[in-house]
Amino acid sequence: MDIIEFKDIKSVQDIVHPYDSTLRNSSVPIIIDNGSCTSRVGWASQSEPLLIFKNLIAKPRKERSKKDTNVEVQAPPLQVGNDILNIEAMRFQLKTQFDKNIVTHFEAQEHLFDYTFYHLGIDTEKCVPHPIVLSEGFLNPNSSRQLMSELLFECYSVPRICYGVDALFAHQHLTSQKDALLLNLGYHTMHVIPILDGKAYFEHTRRINTGGHQIVMFLHRMLQLKYPAHATQITLSRAEELLHRICLIAPNYREELMRWNDVEYYEKNIKKIQLPYNAHIPSAGLTAEQQKERKKELAKRLSEINARRRNEKLAEDEEKLQKLYDIQELDDDIEEFEYALSQNGIETQEDLEKNINLLRNRIEKTKQKILAANAEELIDEPPTKQLKLNKIVFENEKALQLYVQNAKRMKQEILNKKLVRKQRKQDMAKRRTAAGQERMRIISQLARKEKGNDDFGIRDEDWDIYKTISRDGGDSDSDAENEKLLELEEVIKSYDTGEEHDHLAPAEAHQLHIGIERYRAPELLFKPYMIGSSEAGLSEVMGYVLKLFSPEEQLRLAGNVVLMGGLSQLPGLKERIQADLTPIRPFQSYSAVDLMPNPILSPWQGARKLANSDLFESYCVSRAEYDEYGGEYFKTHIASNLYTPSPKEQLVEVDI
Repeated sequence: MDIIEFKDIKSVQDIVHPYDSTLRNSSVPIIIDNGSCTSRVGWASQSEPLLIFKNLIAKPRKERSKKDTNVEVQAPPLQVGNDILNIEAMRFQLKTQFDKNIVTHFEAQEHLFDYTFYHLGIDTEKCVPHPIVLSEGFLNPNSSRQLMSELLFECYSVPRICYGVDALFAHQHLTSQKDALLLNLGYHTMHVIPILDGKAYFEHTRRINTGGHQIVMFLHRMLQLKYPAHATQITLSRAEELLHRICLIAPNYREELMRWNDVEYYEKNIKKIQLPYNAHIPSAGLTAEQQKERKKELAKRLSEINARRRNEKLAEDEEKLQKLYDIQELDDDIEEFEYALSQNGIETQEDLEKNINLLRNRIEKTKQKILAANAEELIDEPPTKQLKLNKIVFENEKALQLYVQNAKRMKQEILNKKLVRKQRKQDMAKRRTAAGQERMRIISQLARKEKGNDDFGIRDEDWDIYKTISRDGGDSDSDAENEKLLELEEVIKSYDTGEEHDHLAPAEAHQLHIGIERYRAPELLFKPYMIGSSEAGLSEVMGYVLKLFSPEEQLRLAGNVVLMGGLSQLPGLKERIQADLTPIRPFQSYSAVDLMPNPILSPWQGARKLANSDLFESYCVSRAEYDEYGGEYFKTHIASNLYTPSPKEQLVEVDI
């Protein structure tokens, strides 16, 4: 069976594309498919987007400044989109502008727009002189659109904006059929959108708050629970890679579960994923003399490193001290003296003298350490003990077995003692355990004694109290115990021929065996209750939406079910939708499920086609219309949301 290795694909930084005269001297629209996972940006005059990047920003943490330096630490630069080369390293600093599929964090959106226009090469001053075609969420709230229009008009001074829904862009401008039931599978949400005679029925559209993000999180958690030893290596990025590489939709999930109970089926269909690892190369056995020489060499190297550091520190402190002496000699010229103090971050003459004394003491201590290090001589370590095991001749097989059993028993006793000590130490560190509470009780009793009579430790029984409150329990792993354990392991290895001593190879120990998880993770689309959601699955919602129409309209919708979005490319999804659609339709009625061509780029391609149409200007909101009607206003078209003005606030007079 082939073993799959992770690709761990890193982002490639985007170049700054040329902004030639053809673009500079024309009003070519900029197409922005602003997805909740990925943004795709390009010119309407080109066939494909120039920029494809994740809608993420990362603000690295500011490094702490050193106490003895006055240098101000510069804040690290903000990383945006494909500038984040290693997402996992920045996982806890990542931010997005989206909440589900709605833009709510416009500070992050502004950073992403800056990144977009900069890499498109737009270098005009204080404006972006091109119309913007921007995708938005289905039934996007007016408040979100208002802030988006305000950002684009006020901050970037764009001439016009055209809003539209990504799923409607893809369908209305890339297909000729007027009737369809769109299943848009997004990163955070899924939408079931009915379209009849080219018109989307917004009141009958339903949203499911489950998408690719939830599936990745579900798969990530399942694998971490299955392989806790490799939890740190099973990252979200790798879980996402597994989703798109090996996961698939089962035509019948219950039957698929039953198949995996068969051992032969399991062995035939299991997927082995190789995690990265460092192969441990066992070093050749060293003699006692070689080990001694090696330790001497390491000790000498360490002492040389420490000596070099001390000398560098001494030279640095002496230079600082000389600089402070030079400042001290300027006390005759008050202005120059005060200027020198301010340049070095010193406020008064007393602080100057204090710093001089501190440097003197530090230099003296460093010199003493250097002298002490030079006077030290390497102390020869005692020769390393070699474990010698003399072969024992036994009278019969029974005596050999008794000897081995006794060795195993002694080994287990030592391991149990180690485990008890480890558990006791952990219990002592916890506040709510019985051992921890008893320790605090004894400490509090000792603390209540009079301070003048602090005689703890004089009596022999005080040692028992110390062992009781010590976190180690007065007992720790001794060298003799460890040596005994090694000796017993050698005995068992030499005489116990029936015990398996061959361990897994390092590569096999770092493998993930993924079986039913391949089907269970994407099954979340149809069973959101597996992550605790109370919402219905995709097939149930699809059946519910169909029942909102007449039988004739249902036939038209079921005859053209279209899958779109990144998850629509999962193998088996088309067949599963068809299998779930057949039982909810009348007997022998026609139904068809199709996949949108190029489902990832189709919204951008549809928006591009709209931007190149003759009616594009009439679909755009100009700056003058923005100033007159407000930020929430937009012009509707066949691929846009419905425009419903927000109700105006009414002042109600109340008699008091």
